[in-house]
Amino acid sequence: MQERGAGGVIALLVAAALATAPAPEPVPLTIGETVTLEALGEARQINIILPPDYAADPDKRWPVIYLLDGAMKQDLMMGAGLMRWGALWGRSRDAIIVGIETKDRQRELLPPSADPAEAKRWPSAGESESFRRWIAATVKPMIEARYRHDGTAFLVGESAAGHFVVETWAQDPGLFTGYAAISPSLQWDFEALSRRAVGEDKRPPLYLSLADEGGATETAMERLLKALPEGQAYCFSDRRNQLRHATALHGLLPEALQYLLPTSADWLADYGMVLRCEKRGGAG
Repeated sequence: MQERGAGGVIALLVAAALATAPAPEPVPLTIGETVTLEALGEARQINIILPPDYAADPDKRWPVIYLLDGAMKQDLMMGAGLMRWGALWGRSRDAIIVGIETKDRQRELLPPSADPAEAKRWPSAGESESFRRWIAATVKPMIEARYRHDGTAFLVGESAAGHFVVETWAQDPGLFTGYAAISPSLQWDFEALSRRAVGEDKRPPLYLSLADEGGATETAMERLLKALPEGQAYCFSDRRNQLRHATALHGLLPEALQYLLPTSADWLADYGMVLRCEKRGGAG
């Protein structure tokens, strides 16, 4: 009894000493790099998050995912986390993430609208073409010059940014290797983008989805799907009964990346990581 009592005292003394010892000094946790550029008269962040083994393997090259609304206070952390989680499971290939900050989303991501109600509510809207030219002439060349990319580049966006993705795919398809438009705001300008003649030329793979938007967004999506040329590679994920507009991006980004950056993993279905395409075309 006395020995066990003495041991207990010693354990208490050790615990007390550890409790009063100074904690290790914290060090910065660096997750990426940032560059400030100007577009449309606004300074904005371009945030780059590299794969964990980027520095360890100097001969390896990587795909690049360009994430719209990609500031620290926007979708960067969620997008990078979901991409890393998908790569960890082998659901999609690892990639360099480039987050592009938006300041006035309607101005930067949408074309002009002939709808008086939209023009009144968002009077600054309509400069998506200028924003796209800036990405093509400034952002992409900078990334391609500084980082070890493999020549592939993917554009991802949701809502208004999803409209920008579809518009870029229709208007300047060669700018990116693949496109993901999650719940795109296709109701904009009386559904004009879905009425635009796509033509017969096949474009890069396109991931599309709908949540609970309904109304003109839904009818525009249906029109766009019918207009896709024969043989076009696309995946349409219909989540109208499962997801809200507000939950579409974090609900479907892993699936979009699984479509655009597939792997040879054969265990994904066992864990529920199924690529769900209610409509699908081509070999993408």
